[in-house]
Amino acid sequence: MKHIYIHVPFCTRRCSYCDFSIAVRKSVPANRYVAAITAELEHHRTGGTWEEAPMETLYFGGGTPSLLPSDQVAALIGLLAPGARRPTAGSSVPEITLEANPDDVTAAAAAAWAAAGVTRISLGAQSFDPRVLQWMHRTHDVAAISRAAQTLRSAGIREISLDLIFGLPEELAPEVRRDLEAALELQPDHLSVYGLSIESRTPLARWVSRGATSVPSDERYAREFLLAHEVLTAAGFEHYEVSNYARPGHRSRHNSMYWTGSEFVGLGPAAHSYRHGERSWNLPAWAAYERALAAGANPTADRERLTDAQRAVERIYLGLRTTEGLEKPHWRVANPRLEGRWKDQGWVVETADRYRLSAEGWLRLDEIASVLTTSVDGG
Repeated sequence: MKHIYIHVPFCTRRCSYCDFSIAVRKSVPANRYVAAITAELEHHRTGGTWEEAPMETLYFGGGTPSLLPSDQVAALIGLLAPGARRPTAGSSVPEITLEANPDDVTAAAAAAWAAAGVTRISLGAQSFDPRVLQWMHRTHDVAAISRAAQTLRSAGIREISLDLIFGLPEELAPEVRRDLEAALELQPDHLSVYGLSIESRTPLARWVSRGATSVPSDERYAREFLLAHEVLTAAGFEHYEVSNYARPGHRSRHNSMYWTGSEFVGLGPAAHSYRHGERSWNLPAWAAYERALAAGANPTADRERLTDAQRAVERIYLGLRTTEGLEKPHWRVANPRLEGRWKDQGWVVETADRYRLSAEGWLRLDEIASVLTTSVDGG
């Protein structure tokens, strides 16, 4: 497969805002996990859902992939991309990304990741405020972020992305500009800047429901989103997707694949796949996923085939999320006055062959996309 996602579900604790499919473990069952991934891969190969093709991107997401022993990371890369470390003449080096917590980055681990073929680390910084990190239930402190970046570069891993979160509760007195400037001091090639969302069945949702914390106003959320755009673009970053910024030539190839509707296979509990117009997803719980594979069963929980109308709607949403925007044949607005208002307010920018959203427009992404999708006729 050209594009592969591996979900590593293990974490030492659950962050306050997290609703991902994770398994909190003091000790990671690494050998069992690799055995399960190997068994799932065999299901794909025997079932005809795996295409042998040069791999272009491999992404270890989680959970906390950096909790896996480095030899097991290397084993999985060797299993899925045996030629990744030494590409043949004329072939490109695949992008192999590993999500990592700053406190997991040691000199030994970084050197082993680089030797295994990891080319890119997505570092879960989230904030440079110790109070915020504690509130989030993060396991690292502020100093660990800069140490991790330095250690990775010393090991030869140059592609470093940092995650930051804005839209935090007022009582934390969040300072978004300070976080952005602290991140820039580390000279990353890429930043993912996410607005905090309140998901059900998380500690954060419980805190909000009992009034122990509050969500930011729409006005403050918008100010912080636009502040990130202002600060990072002024520093030379391209705001190439709603939540993602990159220095020229350093966009995430794996994430960009999702936004262009490319096919991919996901391995691991809760992992999603998309092939030939069909989506499928695995059993979400690690224990159930492992049991299914141990019994020789397929770990797929369910699947759906997208209709033409669903694909058209997805094309609109995904296109509008990126700076490339939407080609004009896919742009349909029943009310021309509405389109004119969007342009007058600076939310929509028209070029010769497409429409795209400005930073202000991205704040209204759902509103604009919902209008466009009401006229979808399945084409």
